[in-house]
Amino acid sequence: MDKMEHKGKVVETDERFEHVMAIALDSRTGYHDGVLRCITSRSGDVKVKGNLDRSVLHKVHGDTLEHYAIGEKVVIKNQEEIISQLSGPGWNFIGLEDPDIWIDEKANMMHLYFTIPLKHKLTGPEHERMRIYLGHAVGKDLDSLVMTMPVLLGADHNQSAKEVSIAPINKQELRYNLFESADRVDKIDYSTVRVAKVLDMGKSWEFGETVFHPAEHKIPWIGGHASPGPLLPREFIDVGEGKLLGFMNGREANTKVGDETHYGTFSVGLFIYDYEHGKIDWVSPESFIKDSEAETITFASQFVPIATQEGILYAHVDDSFVRAYSITADLLKKYIPIS
Repeated sequence: MDKMEHKGKVVETDERFEHVMAIALDSRTGYHDGVLRCITSRSGDVKVKGNLDRSVLHKVHGDTLEHYAIGEKVVIKNQEEIISQLSGPGWNFIGLEDPDIWIDEKANMMHLYFTIPLKHKLTGPEHERMRIYLGHAVGKDLDSLVMTMPVLLGADHNQSAKEVSIAPINKQELRYNLFESADRVDKIDYSTVRVAKVLDMGKSWEFGETVFHPAEHKIPWIGGHASPGPLLPREFIDVGEGKLLGFMNGREANTKVGDETHYGTFSVGLFIYDYEHGKIDWVSPESFIKDSEAETITFASQFVPIATQEGILYAHVDDSFVRAYSITADLLKKYIPIS
């Protein structure tokens, strides 16, 4: 078995939500329980700049790894107080987005990371940018989470933070986690990949260097926007000491159609990450997965190992439903520069 797009959808929607995305799963339950981003309203087209999604996080449960049902809303203690402190009088909070789960195995505690997006209440070009923070909550499980201040918090556009990839502890006893940030070059907005220096997974992280910028690397499938996806365990595939293979989400460069900015195709590629030094060594020259039903977006959010060299990758399609793909180490070796 190599790479296989599973038939159907991983999560069945119901009368509450038409669109769902960004599944994150708890390894302690055998990946049968987790959290999902559910879209409560959508204004615009996901293919065109200016679309605004409002969302909430809900629990999911699956009797198998191929089918999950949407459960109750995730209730996080202190959320209203933290969001009120962050937003202030000039900004609107539009809902928690893009969850990621990390389990502190020593303490048996769950850390939930998520995007906190704030949109300016005023309209016009001078207010089009948003404040985007990497939020955090901690608890024993999804029923006991308490929100803290964001682990990455910055008011400037190039300090936006979302979509975290958790790296192992390195020889310096710290982590160089990856996250999606942003930059503007020649009036063009890019999504970039940046490093965060982390001593404590539950406290403030330090903004580090940009380690992948689409404007600099000129790789067509990732020419406009880049976002780090799941990192694979070294036990699954070995790409060298102090390095891991990961899935990279990349989008082609934007195009102008009249007064509108149209996004390119978002697909999933591969990259090799040197977590000892916080450097990306290699990004695949071509994408790896484009969903057969995707009009514009295939975006990887969770990888689950199910055997020594077999696993399932979960991605969302057109920000609307979640798909599963079977992945093997033998297949990946055909795409990456290792001996």
